[in-house]
Amino acid sequence: MTVSIWQAEDTQPIREVDFLIIGAGLAGCAAAYFAAQAGRSVVITEMRDVALGASSRNAGFMITGPDTYYHRAVEHYGHDNTRELWALSEKTHRYWREFAKSGNVRLDNCGSMLLAESPEEAKELEAAARMLNVDGINVIYHANDPLRRGYHAAIEQPWDAAVQPYELVWSVFRASGAELVNNNEVYKIEQTAPECVVVHTRQCVFHARYVMICTNAYSQFVHPYFAGKVIPTRGQCLVTEPLTESVMPVCGYSDYGYMYYRMTFDNRLLIGGGRKLYKELESTSEDRISDPVQAYLENYLRTKFPDVTAQVDRRWAGIMGFSVDGLPLVGTIPGAPHIGFAVGFTGHGLAFASGVAERAVDHLLNGANVGILDASRLA
Repeated sequence: MTVSIWQAEDTQPIREVDFLIIGAGLAGCAAAYFAAQAGRSVVITEMRDVALGASSRNAGFMITGPDTYYHRAVEHYGHDNTRELWALSEKTHRYWREFAKSGNVRLDNCGSMLLAESPEEAKELEAAARMLNVDGINVIYHANDPLRRGYHAAIEQPWDAAVQPYELVWSVFRASGAELVNNNEVYKIEQTAPECVVVHTRQCVFHARYVMICTNAYSQFVHPYFAGKVIPTRGQCLVTEPLTESVMPVCGYSDYGYMYYRMTFDNRLLIGGGRKLYKELESTSEDRISDPVQAYLENYLRTKFPDVTAQVDRRWAGIMGFSVDGLPLVGTIPGAPHIGFAVGFTGHGLAFASGVAERAVDHLLNGANVGILDASRLA
């Protein structure tokens, strides 16, 4: 969101803060928690409110692993890096489970299935399962469709889960003990001295020792460094009216991740994705639904779930931040070592955000190595 000269004339009051986080989603609230654990006094500023962006507009999947099939990730990123990503995802889920337990967050240990829409994708799943098993990750490969809905194969990960994502972010935020300044858009940020970062917002001008940018899809609007590195990408969902019985026993992904579906906690069927044929249309930061994608989702619902006669009750969209190489970005702004960031989750914030945020905070405060997440790889 932009800020006009009438809304803020650069005469706002100055606030001195220790550790300022921009963005109150999954990554921002997790970063606040880890910064507080490191002894910092934390303030979060947010243009809306806690978790009102993509962090509460997603499907709530806690599915382990990167955003591409395991053997393809090994090809793209290398074997050691892919194992590092898998371990980071596992660590992230351990954190989410702790926050969910302490915050009484709804979580269903239903497991997940990655499903093949075609014989070609079935071959991909088989190759991925084989390599996962070799690496000691005991996924279950199904050479047919365990759901009997016209899929061709599946990888089952019984340890995965479905969570209520809005409740989860609030639990992380409360555990952080951070102060929240909400409804407060940022329009300028710069490091003006060795230990002073000036952040201009609509309500005040922060003078902070450290700043962490956790704005994901909106990062390019906060600082020009992210232009061309993190691409806003719209994701869409629909949900039916409540059903009399469950029709999906697990969290399901298919079509190389372009489709996904689950039951909600009040027994509705949620279906998301559908942007595969409309990528140009969905490369946007407008979080409103589009007719072509919603028609695609509804057709998928009626084709794959013909036994579901309930009407669609709600439709929505959320804006994801896709990094240009599919991996999250961690680092500091060049020439501004006290401005850190954790962005670019490529639709997998629930898979990586807390683990990434922990590394980002440690890097900003202590110069710790962040491994494969190091944003300098894109320089």
